[in-house]
Amino acid sequence: MAKSDSTGISRRALLGAFAATTITAAPTFSKAAGFLRGSGDIRRLRMYSGRTGERIDMIYWIEGDYIKDAVKEVNHFMRDWRTGQTISMDLRNVDIMAAAHNLLDVNEPYMLLSGYRSPQTNAMLRSRSRGVAKNSLHMKGQAADLRLSTRSVSQMARAAAACRGGGVGKYSGSNFVHMDCGVVRTWGG
Repeated sequence: MAKSDSTGISRRALLGAFAATTITAAPTFSKAAGFLRGSGDIRRLRMYSGRTGERIDMIYWIEGDYIKDAVKEVNHFMRDWRTGQTISMDLRNVDIMAAAHNLLDVNEPYMLLSGYRSPQTNAMLRSRSRGVAKNSLHMKGQAADLRLSTRSVSQMARAAAACRGGGVGKYSGSNFVHMDCGVVRTWGG
């Protein structure tokens, strides 16, 4: 817990307020690997959901610390929209998503197709498609399926793979990229 001074304002609250007013000054990182090792002072996530209509544009990490309230918002945003269930998303995956987004040098937010999936949702999707893994990392909060209209699936996949933080699946026929924080690997076409 951060100490507060005589004004009652904590260092974290002050940094959060400062960061919120300087979002446009957030740095662009040239190498995701450096970003994931913690270089830079700010990490930002921008997404929207076509399913719920919700948007998220927030700084979730400042000076080596995740912002608790921002992480709660990310967890809620990435919930299983079919059931409303949430899980604590693995922040390694959030970092990969943010790093890949920075590498792509776009202002457009990701469109989130799938974040957390409850076991029930995963089983339903699996019954409809052979492309859904039985033990999907989505059920552990360690994966996201994302789309950008201004970048191709190949461009997104290359940026995510450059992070070397987990799995990257190209689903060109469905126009999305799967990013996870599991074993480093690539697949799809």
